[in-house]
Amino acid sequence: MRFTDILRVGAIGLRVRRARVVLSALGIAIGIATMVAVVGLSQSSKADLMGRLDRLGTNLLTAEAGKDATGQEVRLPKAAVAMVERIGPVQHATETADVDARVRRSDVVPEERTAGVTTQAARTDLLMALNARMAKGSWLTGTTATLPVTVLGSVAAERLGVTSPGEKIMMNDEYVVVVGILEPVELVPNLDRVALVGFPAAEKYFGFDGHPSTIFERSPDAAVEDVREVLARTVNPGAEGSVKVSRPSDALAAKAATDEGLTNLMLGLGAVALLVGGVGVANTMVISVLERRAEIGLRRALGATRNAIRLQFLAESLLLSALGGAAGAVLGVAATYGFALTRHWTPVVPVWSLTAAFGATQLIGVAAGLYPAVRASRLHPTTSLNAP
Repeated sequence: MRFTDILRVGAIGLRVRRARVVLSALGIAIGIATMVAVVGLSQSSKADLMGRLDRLGTNLLTAEAGKDATGQEVRLPKAAVAMVERIGPVQHATETADVDARVRRSDVVPEERTAGVTTQAARTDLLMALNARMAKGSWLTGTTATLPVTVLGSVAAERLGVTSPGEKIMMNDEYVVVVGILEPVELVPNLDRVALVGFPAAEKYFGFDGHPSTIFERSPDAAVEDVREVLARTVNPGAEGSVKVSRPSDALAAKAATDEGLTNLMLGLGAVALLVGGVGVANTMVISVLERRAEIGLRRALGATRNAIRLQFLAESLLLSALGGAAGAVLGVAATYGFALTRHWTPVVPVWSLTAAFGATQLIGVAAGLYPAVRASRLHPTTSLNAP
C-alpha cells in the first residue's frame, strides 16, 4: 500500500467512531495544552522580568544599618554618601533615613493607628537613583524638601485613603500636604509603604538627627562586584560587619529561578496527563481491533498482508494522537496569549515547544498503537470472518 492509501484507510477508521475518537483525543489534548501553556507562560513571564531588569538596572547596591556584636542598632555616619561617592567606579549615591513620625489620616484617628505606614527622609535625587516613577503629582524638589510636604508610596496612599495630591495627612501633630504618589518601586518594595519627606523638613519638623539608614549606590555593571567588596567598610569604617550590603535585582533574579522550578513541576503534571491520554488511545485501539475482527478477516481474505494491517492500525493511532496534539497545541497557544495579555506581558511561545509537542504526540501514537496493530495483524482470516 502507498503511504496516502494507508492514511486514507486509517482516517476512515476514525471517522466512523467520532465520539470515541474525540474522547480519546481529549486526553492527549489536555496534556499537550498544559505543556505548551506552561512553557509559553514561563517564557512570557521571564521575558517580562528580563525587560524590567533591563529597565531598572542590575547595578544598584544598597547598604543598610544593622546591629553590632552586642545587638545594638548601629547608626551610619552622616557623611556616608560623601564617602561612597569617593569610590572610583561609583556613578551615583543617595540615601534614605528612618524618621520618628507617626502617620495618621487625620487628627481624629488615634495615634497608635498608623495603618502600617512609616516615615522616611529622602534626598531629592532618590527617584532618579532607583529609576522610580511618579503615579500622580510631583517628586520632592530643593524647595519642597524644606517644607512640611510628603510623597507617599503606592501602598501607603491606598492605606491612608489618599487618592490625589493636595490632600493632607498627619505626622505626629503636624499636618503635612501630599504632593505626590509613587508608582510601585520594584527594586525597593518597602518604599511602597512609606511616607517620604525631605531631609531638611525631617530635621526641622520631626527632630531627625541626620543619620541615614540606607545608602543606594549605582556603578557600571562591570564594577558592581568590586564596589560591593568595599562598600561596607567605606560606609562605616571599622565596623563594616554592622552594614548589610545587597543588590535588589537579585530578588527579581531569584523569582525567575523560583518560576523555573514551578514550570518544571507543571511540565511534570502535563506529562502525566499526556501519559493518561496515551493510555486512552491504546484502550481505544484495542477495542477497535476487537470490534473490527470481521473487517480485518475480510481484508486478509482479499489479499491484505499482515504488514498492511499493522500499518493501517498504526496509522489510526498516529492520526488520533496527532488530532489530540493539534487541538492541544491550539489550546495551549490560546491560553498563553490570553493570560499573558491580561498580565500585560508580551506573549512568547517558543517554536521548540510546539515541535516537542508534535514529537510527543507521535511517540504516544506509536507506543499506544503498536500492540493493537500487531494483535490485529495476527488475527487469522477464517477466525476473524466468523467473529460475531
